[in-house]
Amino acid sequence: MKTIYFIRHAKAKKVAATDFDRALSPKGKEAAKVMATRLKNKNILPEIIISSPAKRTAKTAKIIAKNINFSGKIQFENSLFEATTQDYLNIINHIDSSLNTIFIVGHNDTLTQICEILSDSHIGYIPTGGVFGIEFDVNEFKDIRAKIGRVLLFDYPKKDRINLNLD
Repeated sequence: MKTIYFIRHAKAKKVAATDFDRALSPKGKEAAKVMATRLKNKNILPEIIISSPAKRTAKTAKIIAKNINFSGKIQFENSLFEATTQDYLNIINHIDSSLNTIFIVGHNDTLTQICEILSDSHIGYIPTGGVFGIEFDVNEFKDIRAKIGRVLLFDYPKKDRINLNLD
């Protein structure tokens, strides 16, 4: 079995010199810590973290790594910034098969699209800070393809918030 947890970067500031340079907002930093705690509490820990090098994704990956006590090195993949679904598949298909559980930190809309393609799900949208876990009944990452994944988890920072307007 191979398992991938796709993580959308946490909430970012709207303004920066370039889109690549957008930093996490204070709420985004807090949300990344919350999601790391949820993953750790469920004993969901990666053997490797692969991240877009954009400022907001790199910081999200670093916050998660720190808060789950990840001792490995984060692998930054340039192709994850402004990636296509084929870019994601290329990265996934080249992951060392001795690994079993990985985190990929990236950007919407492609992050949602690859999750839908691999799991044959319709989720529509992964919110900032969201995590979508998929399990694959394969021995090697090179065998991962469309519609063979089984959804394990779909969580995001505001998922448990109850908003009742009783007026």
